[in-house]
Amino acid sequence: MFVLRRRVANPKNSLSNTPKYSLIIPTFGRPDEVDEFMDSLTRQEYKEFEVIIADGTPKKSLEEVANKYKERIHFTFLYEEFLPVSDARNLGAKSAKGEYLIFLDSDCIIPPQYLKEVDKVLKEKDYDLFGGPDAADKNFTPVQKAISYSMTSLFTTGGIRGKKTHVGVFHPRGFNMGMKRSVFEKVKGYDIHFRCAEDIDLSIRILKEGYKSGLIPAAYVFHKRRTNFKKFYQQVFRFGAARINLFQRHRSELKVTHLFPFAFLCYFYLGWILYFVHFYAGLAWSSSLLFYFFLIWIDSTIKNKSVYIGLLSIRAAFVQLTGYGWGFVRNAIEVFLKGNKSGLKL
Repeated sequence: MFVLRRRVANPKNSLSNTPKYSLIIPTFGRPDEVDEFMDSLTRQEYKEFEVIIADGTPKKSLEEVANKYKERIHFTFLYEEFLPVSDARNLGAKSAKGEYLIFLDSDCIIPPQYLKEVDKVLKEKDYDLFGGPDAADKNFTPVQKAISYSMTSLFTTGGIRGKKTHVGVFHPRGFNMGMKRSVFEKVKGYDIHFRCAEDIDLSIRILKEGYKSGLIPAAYVFHKRRTNFKKFYQQVFRFGAARINLFQRHRSELKVTHLFPFAFLCYFYLGWILYFVHFYAGLAWSSSLLFYFFLIWIDSTIKNKSVYIGLLSIRAAFVQLTGYGWGFVRNAIEVFLKGNKSGLKL
């Protein structure tokens, strides 16, 4: 059953005209995170925006959380039990009034200057598709900071996640991804049959239509990601598996950087054989790994100003690379050896 609830802010803060930006957030559980997310939106320096929450949480438990902000934010609450993420984003887009659609994740905290920075850049550059990086807030746990470092570090992702030195054309991700509404409608939105990496698929389809994409470095969000390494492993495993699905649909989009976790996986496990071949060959292999993790520790320690987070970043990097690598391998076997074109269930 589909239910629509519209909540309008206090009259003195209500939108007098059609908003320029529609912020669309798919939600499912995590009431504390949704509460923090909504609270961060009340501090936006740029005011002409609407928020659309597309919720799939059983029993509409998040509506009560959202209603706390009905006097402070102009928002629409959409509900359908067990609504999948792509369906939720498409549903939110149908209800949007803004010229631009901005998709955000509910596990993000949006800095006060976020929309102001977006608006400033879009007035100068006519981007059809845009996005910003993610970062760790000072109040995040050490594990969350280590995971954030691993997901954004040059040593692990090769600088492909929202860095100024980004390699190739920028592909915005669903946690911080905006576009003109006309562009979204042109490509028919998210593909609800494409599970995991649906945001990258959407970016690729938009770029194939000839639209212009741009990174807005100052439009960053604080992204909580996963709260422990087990959940982080499960997440990156899905990311690795999804890369195979993306390859099937967009053959030209598999880059060398995407193969790094697979290469690391092979290097780590096959390297043990070197000890049986020649002791010094094995010693050189293990020394190279130690040097790599030492660089991660030093870099993370400096950036996070914490030796402890630096050490946790070594574990985060190992979990990320092996998890992504195994997901990549497992789904490649499923698709190319077993002939199951739909791949693993993600």
